[in-house]
Amino acid sequence: MIRTVALSKRYGAQDALRSLDLHVPAGELFVLLGSNGAGKTTTMNLLATLLRPTAGKAFIAGHDVVSDPFAAKAELGYLPDAPALYERLTGVEFLKFVSDLRGLQDRGRIEELLGLFDLHDAARKLIGDYSLGMRKKTAFAAAILHRPRALLLDEPTGGLDPRGARVVKDLIPSLCADGAAVLMTTHVLEVAEPLAHRVGVLHAGSLVACGAVEEVAAQSGATSLEDAFLAATEP
Repeated sequence: MIRTVALSKRYGAQDALRSLDLHVPAGELFVLLGSNGAGKTTTMNLLATLLRPTAGKAFIAGHDVVSDPFAAKAELGYLPDAPALYERLTGVEFLKFVSDLRGLQDRGRIEELLGLFDLHDAARKLIGDYSLGMRKKTAFAAAILHRPRALLLDEPTGGLDPRGARVVKDLIPSLCADGAAVLMTTHVLEVAEPLAHRVGVLHAGSLVACGAVEEVAAQSGATSLEDAFLAATEP
């Protein structure tokens, strides 16, 4: 459902991503770990058609993100780490706008998601007055409004209070159970470890470890995901 083949991105002489091979099937949560600058957000932006690769290919639900970007985006939901929203719209106006762009008819879906993210009161206020957590929850609702088959989540619990983070951590497994392929980045290993079906570790643009949590730990002789991550990303 989400696939990359030798996907690479270079800025001048700097490799941001080197020959990434990745496959996330329907129903799986794959968590991509890495330090700042490892290439996680670059990977997300390439898959979301926001960047063009220097080399290699990327596919969403079988659609090449370069040669067939509109078909790819129709199957995709994307939550950036720092979502940019229309500040002069209210939350509900923004979600109705996204719904119209997607050609959706079910307005009940908006009410469902406002309830899920505890946004009913906030949704009548201008987004420009939102906290980071409220923006993140509104953007998450927009990302899953059309029930995408593939979902990119860049630091989905960042900026959320404990209650909001719990909603997200409970929601992601249910999205996978409904058949979505989910690729997630996070710095919070305590979020990744109990949720991930598989994890990958990016270091300096290269995938240096990949597998189930136990497999990645065993590859480095570690007893925890934290120790495996530190071992895989040693300078």
